[in-house]
Amino acid sequence: MIFSQDITGLVLAGGRGSRMGGVDKGLQTFQGQPLALHALQRLQPQVGPCMLNANRHLDTYQSFGVPVHADVLPGYAGPLAGFLTGLTYCSTPWLLTVPCDSPCFPLDLAQRMAQAAVHAQATIVLAAGPQAGRDGAVSVRPQPVFALLHRNLLPSLQTFVQEGGSKIDTWTQQHPHALCRFDQASDDAQAFANANTLQELRVLQGQTALD
Repeated sequence: MIFSQDITGLVLAGGRGSRMGGVDKGLQTFQGQPLALHALQRLQPQVGPCMLNANRHLDTYQSFGVPVHADVLPGYAGPLAGFLTGLTYCSTPWLLTVPCDSPCFPLDLAQRMAQAAVHAQATIVLAAGPQAGRDGAVSVRPQPVFALLHRNLLPSLQTFVQEGGSKIDTWTQQHPHALCRFDQASDDAQAFANANTLQELRVLQGQTALD
């Protein structure tokens, strides 16, 4: 078994926010509080220690009450930089990452991801949930920034990024990995909906207000 205290939670809030006009995405308001704080509070009951990955407004993020770490790589290097930062500072056997811009992720995310890791004997588990493609058809697709990673993956990821690697799936395929599906009848089909733009954030907030 993997117990909740064996998992460090990491909220990823280190992006440029390019599609939001360059604003700090994690500090945009959702249900009356910053997106990153909302994600943190949703994650904390599911895991042991928590931390935040951010590259701007560090004082504001530090006020959320958990350690805040900037990317260990320069230049806003993307989600893998967040993974690498999290693994660098992780003190438990496992790290669970969630993005700040998907505020409705499952309340049993950590439990089910951990079960999938044990069942598949995997060192990497990615969440998978319903998502509409460009043609409008809905299928269960990987949500790679929702990742459960074993701490021992740190040297591998360091080597991968040092050699210029940047794609999550290219790296994960090098290790025992599994998908954890969140497509049961009781699962929220919008659990992994994310807000890349301010308009998408307004739509997402409107949908949750109706629930």
